[in-house]
Amino acid sequence: MGIRIVKAGMLTTIQDLGRYRLQRYGMPVSGAMDSYALRLGNSILGNADNEAAIECTLLGPTIYFEKEQLICLTGADLSPRIGGQPVPMWKPVCVTAGSLLSFGRANLGCRTYICFQGGLEVPELLGSRSTYSKGHMGGWQGRQLQEGDKIAFRRCYQGEQAVFHWSMDLSIYPKLDTEVIRVIEGPQFASFESAAQKRFFSDVFMISNDSDRMGYRLLSAPLYLRQPKELLSTAVTFGSIQVPPDGNPIILMTEHPTTGGYPVIAQVATIDLPLLAQKGPNDPIRFERISMDQAQVLLKEQQTQLNRLKRAIALKYE
Repeated sequence: MGIRIVKAGMLTTIQDLGRYRLQRYGMPVSGAMDSYALRLGNSILGNADNEAAIECTLLGPTIYFEKEQLICLTGADLSPRIGGQPVPMWKPVCVTAGSLLSFGRANLGCRTYICFQGGLEVPELLGSRSTYSKGHMGGWQGRQLQEGDKIAFRRCYQGEQAVFHWSMDLSIYPKLDTEVIRVIEGPQFASFESAAQKRFFSDVFMISNDSDRMGYRLLSAPLYLRQPKELLSTAVTFGSIQVPPDGNPIILMTEHPTTGGYPVIAQVATIDLPLLAQKGPNDPIRFERISMDQAQVLLKEQQTQLNRLKRAIALKYE
C-alpha cells in the first residue's frame, strides 16, 4: 500500500529526471521542471537523484497516506499541511498512516515536489518513470493524477525516528523572488536588430497564460530580425529561447520538441533553469548576459554544494 489521491490539484504528475538519449527519435526528455528541487528532495531522504516524485503545480493535491512514510517537500511553498497543521519543507517528515497531506495558497514559486523515501512503485518506460502527458505515456497510466488513484510505495518507512531536528540550508537553492534569469547569447543573436538586442537585456518580459511544460510564451515589445530569413530546423534544448515571426519569444521547457526552426536569440544557463521553472503565468522576468565559462563555473559550484549536502545527510542516517 501507499497513497490515494483524494483531490488531484491543478497539474499533478509523477516525474523523475526524464528520458535521455532518445531525442534523436523525437522523444522529449520530459521529467521534473525543477530538477534541482527534485534532486535536493531525494538527497534529503537518502534516495538516488533520479527517484520519481510527485510534481504539484500552483494548486496542490490532497493525498491520503495508507501507510506510514518518510517524505520531503521541496521547491515552491504551496502552504503544505498535514491534518490541518503546517508542514515544514526541506527536511524529512514522517507521515503516519491515515494522515491527509494537503496544500493551500501559493506563497512563493509554483511547483512543489513530494519526494518519498524509497520512491513510488511506478513502472519504468524507456528508462524513466516520468509522465509525458501529451504522449499519454509514463508516470501513472500516462496522465495527470486523478481522484481515486492509488500508488504503492516501493519501500515503506522502517525507521524509528518520528521527528527530525535538522533541515537543509536554503542558501544552496535559488531565491524564487529573483526576476533575473541568466542567459548565454544564442547562435542567431547577431541576426536580430540592434534595438531588439538591447531590449532583450533591458526590458521586463511577462510570462503569458498560454504557457505550459512545453514552453513559456513571453509578452513584450516584439523582437525582430535585421531581415527575415529561412532557417533549417536544428536541435533545441531546455532553455532555448526561440523567436517566431511575431517577435514574441518562447522559452522551451522540459517537454519541448527535439528540433526547431525559429532563430534562437539566447539559451538559459543551466544554473537558472530551476528558477525559471518556478515562474508562473504573469510573473515578470529579466535576462542577464553571462559567458559560457561563467555558466560552467556556476554549475560546477552547484554540484559541489550538492555533493557536500549528500555527504552531510549520509551521516544523519548512519
